[in-house]
Amino acid sequence: MRMKRVAAVAAATTLALGLAACGGDGDGGSSSSGAKGIVGKAEGQKKLVIGVKADQPGLGLQTGSKYEGFDIEIAKIVAKGLGVEEGNIEWKTTVSANREPFIQQGTVDLVVASYTINDERKQKINFAGPYFIAGQDLLVKADSTLAGPEGLDGKTVCSVTGSTPAKRIQSDYPKAKLQQFDSYSKCLPLLENGQVDAITTDDIILAGYAAQDQYAGKFKVVGKPFSEEPYGIGLKKDDKTGCEKVNDILKAAASDGSYKAAWDATLGKSGKAAPEMDTTKLTNCGSV
Repeated sequence: MRMKRVAAVAAATTLALGLAACGGDGDGGSSSSGAKGIVGKAEGQKKLVIGVKADQPGLGLQTGSKYEGFDIEIAKIVAKGLGVEEGNIEWKTTVSANREPFIQQGTVDLVVASYTINDERKQKINFAGPYFIAGQDLLVKADSTLAGPEGLDGKTVCSVTGSTPAKRIQSDYPKAKLQQFDSYSKCLPLLENGQVDAITTDDIILAGYAAQDQYAGKFKVVGKPFSEEPYGIGLKKDDKTGCEKVNDILKAAASDGSYKAAWDATLGKSGKAAPEMDTTKLTNCGSV
């Protein structure tokens, strides 16, 4: 009987070790090639969860179950480069305040959501990119005389909680009255009704809002950017291999025409020509 018990324990141990070898490290597990992080998950499971915005026309907009915009197209390019087809992408709506938690907790594998690369965020996550350089600006009523951020003293400005633009208003223009919500779309009716004097975020996001049919002719972008906002692709802090792979995919997209095609199909409809992605500025995927 003792020998049978020993044999049973040995068999159970062997089975447990075998299951462990097939298991994951919290990031989808290793692939057959031994890769981990997003590369391992993409190779092993052929699927990814990608966090995107749902209320930014031209960048990330949800209509029913469909997402569309430049960020969405960039996410598709990255997924394809990782070996994941569009149909195997699970889109997850994110807002500015939950992007880092979603990445850290594994709720998403990547975030492509007008996501400014900065040192504070790089303490918590890793960034590939940038794939686009935006600039903070102001959206105002078409007849507004507000000509730039220097005129914000005493004015009411609407932005999003946790966003870089909101923090810049607080630090650089403290005499402005800041109202914050969880999405920029909630600021639009307040601007239309005169309850706020301006909305602030990146110029390309504001242009997308102003171009919506229901707001046509009502708003204008001031056109005086007062920052540089490098848009990156967020992933887990320790996934350097995944970060480097995404940068390689972006380099390829810049040269093979897929980046320009993504722009032309989305933000290019505004009449603005596709920018050149400066691949010399891609992150080194290291720690801060």
